[in-house]
Amino acid sequence: MRTITESARQIPVVSETEVLVAGGGPAGIGAALGAARAGAKTLLVEQSNAPGGMATTGLMSHWSGSRESPLMNEIVERMAKSPSLPQEIQALTEADLKWSISHECQKAVLFQMLKESGVTVQLYTMVTDALTENKRVSGVITESKSGREAIRAQVTIDATGDGDVAARAGAEYLLGREEDHRCQPVTLMFRIGGVDYSQAVFPGSFESYMNIPKGEIQALGKQHLPHPAGHVLLYRSRLPGEVCVNMTNVTDIDGTDVRQLTKAEFICREQIDAIIQFLREFVPGYRKCYLVAVAGNVGVRETRHFKGVYTITAEDIVEATVFPDWIATRNYFNFDIHSLVGPGLDKHGAQKEFKARGMYTIPYRACLPEKIDGLLLSGRNISGTHKAHSNYRVMGICTSIGHGVGIAAALAVKHQIQPRAVDPAEIQKQLLACGVQV
Repeated sequence: MRTITESARQIPVVSETEVLVAGGGPAGIGAALGAARAGAKTLLVEQSNAPGGMATTGLMSHWSGSRESPLMNEIVERMAKSPSLPQEIQALTEADLKWSISHECQKAVLFQMLKESGVTVQLYTMVTDALTENKRVSGVITESKSGREAIRAQVTIDATGDGDVAARAGAEYLLGREEDHRCQPVTLMFRIGGVDYSQAVFPGSFESYMNIPKGEIQALGKQHLPHPAGHVLLYRSRLPGEVCVNMTNVTDIDGTDVRQLTKAEFICREQIDAIIQFLREFVPGYRKCYLVAVAGNVGVRETRHFKGVYTITAEDIVEATVFPDWIATRNYFNFDIHSLVGPGLDKHGAQKEFKARGMYTIPYRACLPEKIDGLLLSGRNISGTHKAHSNYRVMGICTSIGHGVGIAAALAVKHQIQPRAVDPAEIQKQLLACGVQV
């Protein structure tokens, strides 16, 4: 590959903070609120125009995975009380009402919560490098309309999903599945309108098999939609006649490669028209449906798994392990491994057949890079296997991980120690005071 040599230049240090959170998705929101509410001066840097990540700009349909978390409940309950929601909405079950995401209202609520908690927020800013000194992260380099800038921090939390800060800092990681480094497929979420709720069906999982007038719905999807699309996943909305659609699908994409992300965007956009035509022709209640909005980013499920002090396994989840150094509790989800070769569930996944002894915890050690100081991992980039990751990667669990990690960062600042030296019992004491239950 040809290269050029960039001239040396002085990069201005535009901010110095105690805790820096890179990435404003669910894991970053949890981390920023956790750190700020624990008393740390906190700065959140986000590349888009709003906080929330997949829960807002990504148009994800609903929250799942950590529904007993007090922070998670605060987020969704405040969203449900938004004065901007329709005054009268169609009848939904209580569960749908609580966990269904109204994206614009969710953005507003997250802005409010961050402001109330004293978090400084910087949008339209991409983190491009890590500041490192003797294997210790001391901040980040950013790029934005304001140019190339530096932000220094006592503790940096990587909530970028892909672990961009950790990777730039030299932390060890494995990309995707252990045996071949392939990652779960990516999806571009979108919303449609014009749906007749009195007739509509809402298959919510790969194993939601239902007979409709022209055949079984999942079989029809595989037969008529362009491969690798083919599964039918449709979710209720609070907005009259609107439905969230989780049906675009692109396999063999490395979400850390901008050219592959661009390729995925093209393919997903082509699939959307075919999906809408399919819904109009085959699915009851969707005959007059039309496109309303498309997510601002492709949803990437899996990329880097960093090597932490401890690596979470599928067995830890099935056995409902309560780790002595827990920092996120009462997590429950399935092995949601999307097929790496086409539509539907991977042969190693488990939805209806998922069985566990109960709810499990996330250990603090899985959020600590093995050899890098000054840095904490938050969200789907923590240390875990491909199969375990398919469970804890969902937004609710990522928010809870962030909450615990944010408190840990604040404690590191308070005691002027490295994050790996923080006593998990101190983190737990603060979480319990917030209403977290083991």
